[in-house]
Amino acid sequence: MTKAEFIDAVKNSRGIDLTRRETEQVINVVFDVLSTALRKHKKFTFPGFGRFMVSHHKARMGRDPRTQEPIVIKATKSVVFKAAPRLRNIL
Repeated sequence: MTKAEFIDAVKNSRGIDLTRRETEQVINVVFDVLSTALRKHKKFTFPGFGRFMVSHHKARMGRDPRTQEPIVIKATKSVVFKAAPRLRNIL
């Protein structure tokens, strides 16, 4: 599903009386709040849907696939999603 399809699906569900532009603004704000919560609190839980968490990956040694020389892979952060039981049952 694309962002445009998502906006149309939200706009056309449950009798929401918003224009397409207003619906897009609401969705953008929701994702901004989600991003801010992850940055500040390192997790965001939405009951019945799931939990988003920041995962930390330590720096480690790796190999350059072309030259086979050892290289250092930098530490990184990523977002992990764990679905709630209700969502898993729907899938």
